[in-house]
Amino acid sequence: MTWDAFHRRGEVLRNVLEHAETHRDGALPMELPGVAETFGDELTLLGALQLRWHTRLAGAIERELMGQQPVDLESAVTTAWRKNATELAGLRAILDACTESPASEEMAAMLEKAHGKDWTLMAAMAGKASPADHVAARVGRAIEQQAREAYRPGAARPGEPGHRRAAPARQSLLERVKAHLHLAA
Repeated sequence: MTWDAFHRRGEVLRNVLEHAETHRDGALPMELPGVAETFGDELTLLGALQLRWHTRLAGAIERELMGQQPVDLESAVTTAWRKNATELAGLRAILDACTESPASEEMAAMLEKAHGKDWTLMAAMAGKASPADHVAARVGRAIEQQAREAYRPGAARPGEPGHRRAAPARQSLLERVKAHLHLAA
C-alpha cells in the first residue's frame, strides 16, 4: 500500500465513521464516495471498522485502569466499554446490526472471531482470565453483557441537547483516607 493509498484509506474511514455517528442506523455506508473503491466490499469495510473498535476499546480500558487505578478491575473494564460505545455509538450500531443480521456466513465468522478477541481482552484486563485461557472469551462476554446493561445507545453526546454530565465517581475508601490524611497534614 502506498503512502497516498494509506492516507486515502484513513480519510475514507473517517468519513464512514462521521456518517455512522450522524445516522446511527447500523447500516454499512458502502454508498459513500470512495468507500467501494477503497475497501471493495462490505466485509473489508466491516473488518476495518471492527479493528477501529477493538483498538479504541483497548485504549479506553488502559486509560480507565491507569487514570483511576481501580480496585475493582471488572468495573473499570465495563466503564471503559460503555465510554467507548458512547463515543463511537454509530460504529457500535453498525457492529451490533451486522452481528444481529450478518450479510454472509463469512461476515458472521469474522465477527465471531473479532468479538472473541474483544472478550478475551476484556477478561484479561479485568483480571478474570489469562489471554491464553480457553474460557477467557466466555468470561469477557459476560463482562460485556454487564456493560451493555447500563449502556444507553441513544444517549446524547456532550454538546448535544439533552446531554447530562455524569455523576461524579464515588471515591474509594483508600482515596477518602488519603484525602483525609492530606487535609490533616
